[in-house]
Amino acid sequence: MKRREFLNLSAGSVICGSLERLWGARSAAPQVEENSASLLPGTSPLTLEGDLAQQMVEGIKSYLLEETPRLVAERGQLWNRDFSSAERYEASITPNRNHLKEIIGAVDPRVAFEPAGLSMDIGRQTEVGRGQGFRVYAIRWPVFAAPTADADGMEAEGLLLQPDDRTVARAVAIPDADWTPEMLAGITGGVPDASQFARSLAENGVQVLIPLLMNRDDAFSGIPGIGMTNMPHREWIYRMAFEVGRHIIGFEAQKILAAVDWFERENAKELLPIGVMGYGEGGLLALYSASLDPRIKATVVSGYFQPRESVCREPIYRDVWSLLREFGDAELASMIAPRVLIVEACRGPQVDGPPPATSEHAACACPNGKLTTPPLHEVQQEVERARQFFKELNAEANLQLVAEGGGTGDTGSQPALEAFLRALGARKTRASATGPAPRATIPVDPAARLHNQFDQMVAFTQALIRKSPDYRAEFWKKADASSLKAWQASIEPYRAYIWEEIIGRLPAPSLPLNPRSRMVLDEPSFRGYDVVLDVWPGIFAYGILLVPKDLKPGERRPVVVCQHGLEGRPTEVVDPHFDSHFYHHFGASLAEEGFVVFAPQNPYIGDDNFRIIQRIGHPIKRSLFSFILGQHQQILKWLSSQPFVDPDRIGFYGLSYGGKTAVRVPPIIDGYCLSICAGDFNEWVWKTTNVITPQTYMLLPEYDMYEYNFANILNYSDLAKLMAPRPFMVERGHDDPVGADQWVAHEYALVREFYDKMDIGDRTRIEFFNGPHEIHGVGTFQFLRKFLRPSLQSNPS
Repeated sequence: MKRREFLNLSAGSVICGSLERLWGARSAAPQVEENSASLLPGTSPLTLEGDLAQQMVEGIKSYLLEETPRLVAERGQLWNRDFSSAERYEASITPNRNHLKEIIGAVDPRVAFEPAGLSMDIGRQTEVGRGQGFRVYAIRWPVFAAPTADADGMEAEGLLLQPDDRTVARAVAIPDADWTPEMLAGITGGVPDASQFARSLAENGVQVLIPLLMNRDDAFSGIPGIGMTNMPHREWIYRMAFEVGRHIIGFEAQKILAAVDWFERENAKELLPIGVMGYGEGGLLALYSASLDPRIKATVVSGYFQPRESVCREPIYRDVWSLLREFGDAELASMIAPRVLIVEACRGPQVDGPPPATSEHAACACPNGKLTTPPLHEVQQEVERARQFFKELNAEANLQLVAEGGGTGDTGSQPALEAFLRALGARKTRASATGPAPRATIPVDPAARLHNQFDQMVAFTQALIRKSPDYRAEFWKKADASSLKAWQASIEPYRAYIWEEIIGRLPAPSLPLNPRSRMVLDEPSFRGYDVVLDVWPGIFAYGILLVPKDLKPGERRPVVVCQHGLEGRPTEVVDPHFDSHFYHHFGASLAEEGFVVFAPQNPYIGDDNFRIIQRIGHPIKRSLFSFILGQHQQILKWLSSQPFVDPDRIGFYGLSYGGKTAVRVPPIIDGYCLSICAGDFNEWVWKTTNVITPQTYMLLPEYDMYEYNFANILNYSDLAKLMAPRPFMVERGHDDPVGADQWVAHEYALVREFYDKMDIGDRTRIEFFNGPHEIHGVGTFQFLRKFLRPSLQSNPS
């Protein structure tokens, strides 16, 4: 391959195919005049025009939007409810409750309370305010123990409102994320008196605990001294937690349940009913917490209850992998039945997107995601879906809908509070917040408290990330690495699990190939053809096929599938007249050597227009690679059927996002006899989650990189091992800002050790070279010749 001078790339210019912005979108290479070779044998004329890449992306989005209601309609198949008694019903929904815990990451054991040490004994707490008939204490309570010896556990912080007279009930009052506990208690301004439902409950004799939630500001989202972002705090936590099978929803639900644990301990002294009431993000947490814990007798969900099929339009920190396959708000309510659930339709929090980017906080947040007040009829629709479950349990009266002001009034309305207090056994109630406003006796520093909670969540999650290799070892322990034969016999369940649970498996492609083609390149040594194949309704695979002109009758050649990176196009890979600083038309160079080359268009193009695929897909257990795998299944099927292709010698070589494809497609599906990962191989878990280095994805806008629970199941070395005994290679430029040589070398060493121990060490290689994020095409070309065309090994590079 002819070498050229290369431009050094900064960390911000890693995106492959960024020259797209300069030379405009093209669906294929320049058209050539028709001749006798303008159509590939066995194909129909390709008549599609326009930007095929964007049409592909739109087709995937449309498919997901159509698939969502179809899968939602099949939810009932995932439940086995037994309505014959309340006890049997609880037992019958236990598997669903356990699965909900898994997908929101509420899986860490909570700390058992001890009399000594950190506790919530009132005498040990600091009184910070007084209200009409109650005192206010600043409190902390333990939630999780330290996950590793070098880490701390996680605590919750907030306020305790303790009635002066006899306590009639206990409740967790959960504010919206942007409300402080002091606002909900009425100690500071910011919430109308009538909406200070924590204060109202305390005035009515309820012992109230108000937890602090992580807010939507971006003050702490970043790495001081390296880079700060405009991600809401909730998104910052969401990203790193998602990769390790946790979620900010799960963390905060566990904080609430830890408060219920304390209430339960207090009930040993005096048995009182326990309730939860939340608004906005707090309403979400009230719904989830009550659905997980039957100790909660009564629940108010305010400003959060509606059909959830459009959760992809909400902020990304509400993104829960596979949620909609099994749960909508009504299904969550069904796990509260037959206990009391009061849904308050009211004006919800208004969120128009992440905080605006500034010179200090770079634009890295997921840009889409809003919160608005749903129409009342949508709330009523979801409540009616939930009502069927209460009715089956003869508890229809325990599901109530309160809608003051046509569903646009303030939270904490009198009817909602009265219904909640009645459910908690309070005999007398008085109007909301009738007493004098509570006063602060000792000021609380809300910013310092929030920062402490933020730092704790980050540190706890980072400790889980450091511990993830132990979980991976446990996951892989049944993969038999005693011999190559044993390995091959034992890894199929692992492939299936990764495809199903980490990537999200679609049904097999459902359409015939229906290949269409047109010639777009006619070079001295090869011809190039646009090729389109059908995959699923509305979804196609597309790429450019290069066929050498010196093919002899009956000859079958090896194929190299050459995959572009982020924002790239096949033309950058195969057009010899365009030299991208990333690809150097390596596909054309391979075709000139005599390889058949196919350069597919992958759907990671169009900035947020393609990233939204992840937002739409995640709630129904789909991802971008769910579709890419299906496309490559069809590509392999078609390539293998060509009379000039040797189906046993089809290799894969991809750069950047194409390198990401190299470790997610060839290791999972049959058909590729080798794989080369260029400009992407990494200690992937560290790359996506660390809060130390400038190369981390935590400082980039690519929210599409996060895969739920990836860290506890696999890393790149594990994916590479799934290639064995097939050859696998890594290409790495020393100046590539995608990662650091040390990370790459560390992760690859695990691959090399494995191949060596399987006595196939000659089938793997890594090449470091002086250069940036690009195709180097020296050692990799030698690797391709060695394993695909041994007769070409002596050719110059």
